[in-house]
Amino acid sequence: MKDPRVEELARILIHYSLEVEPHDVVLIRTSELGKPLALAAYERILEAGAHPLLGVYFEEAERLHLERGTEQQIDYLPAIRLLEARNIDSFLHIAAPTNRRLLSRVAPVKISRRRVAMRPVSEIIVQQKRWVLVDFPTQALAQEAEMSLEEYEDFLFRATNIDWKAMDRLQERLKKKLDPAVKIRIVGPDTDISFAIRGRQAVKCTGKRNMPDGEVYLSPLERSANGHVSFEFPAIYNDREVSGIRLVFRRGQVVEATAEKGEDFLLAMLDTDAGARFVGELGIGLNYSIQRFTRNILFDEKMGGTIHIALGQSYKKAGGKNRSAIHWDMIKDLRSGGRIFLDERCIFKDGRFID
Repeated sequence: MKDPRVEELARILIHYSLEVEPHDVVLIRTSELGKPLALAAYERILEAGAHPLLGVYFEEAERLHLERGTEQQIDYLPAIRLLEARNIDSFLHIAAPTNRRLLSRVAPVKISRRRVAMRPVSEIIVQQKRWVLVDFPTQALAQEAEMSLEEYEDFLFRATNIDWKAMDRLQERLKKKLDPAVKIRIVGPDTDISFAIRGRQAVKCTGKRNMPDGEVYLSPLERSANGHVSFEFPAIYNDREVSGIRLVFRRGQVVEATAEKGEDFLLAMLDTDAGARFVGELGIGLNYSIQRFTRNILFDEKMGGTIHIALGQSYKKAGGKNRSAIHWDMIKDLRSGGRIFLDERCIFKDGRFID
């Protein structure tokens, strides 16, 4: 039997998120566990008069490539992937992992090299195409979030199958405050950091790129970050968990970085390239259907009452100019004792807006 929640999510993804039109070419990429949502989306694409492409991958293949591949093989960019990216209109990535720690023993330098090699493909999709990333509930995701699979399914669909027009209205309120501002300052436990944002327009995230969604983000001026920030939640990147992160910024750049766990990996990622130590994104989480940390950045960065700072690649849509092979989101909890100031005026207190 078809799960009506899956069918509803497929409808949202194809008709709302990607706005698929007749004759569009839509690529669906997923692993074997994403089959139910992939097929539901495939059907919606056909109903829209568009052309679905299906790319199914095995997670273990990526680990094999990184562990067994030579430097030449890791650095190789398949021309077919570039051709594919250039010739699609939309991209739907359904993440349905079997093991969230599959790459935990892979050398960080190899992960960085592969990211750099595939960067031309990701830049085409992110900067030029309509795309959306969504998770499908699996046992691995449920275990990571310390939930049963049934509980996790309820959690996921509550966060995705919501009134996105109401979310848009909430985000519009924040955008109107951010756009004319000159400076933003974040204050909280062991945190006092400021950014210049003059001329950088805030971007609403209402289910058009990530699902679930629910954030407003912008790209601060690249050389403007000053201060320090500590992150209560672990930061997970490429299946590696780093906890107790504390960063110090001067003139936009991370000049000090420590972590209670995974510090070697943190430092390796910061040395990926020249842009990895600069801030590519500052986001404010507004999806109050998400109130617990799940070790899944797709959900966690949207958590109502938090902010996240992403090191590395910025978004052209937000006016960002930083370039990097990494984009690593780190989440700061502001629900207890946190404040956001715009030009010295407090607009956000303990995770909620102040009108």
